Amino acid sequence: MPQSNHDYAADLHICAAHAHTAAAAAHHRGDHEAAEELSSRAQEYSMEAAEKTNAVARQTPESTRA
Repeated sequence: MPQSNHDYAADLHICAAHAHTAAAAAHHRGDHEAAEELSSRAQEYSMEAAEKTNAVARQTPESTRA
């Protein structure tokens, strides 16, 4: 079953949050190389999530927005 755009955007936000958390943990452990990679991945997820969220917002009629 295809995933809705809203669910996909939410999943991207969750992935970004997990990647940010993992990057912080790696940094705390002193593994700065892994922290940098995870931070980059988190940024990519965040940007994609923002783009998808904006696309969903453009498709949602003004009258149904909360």
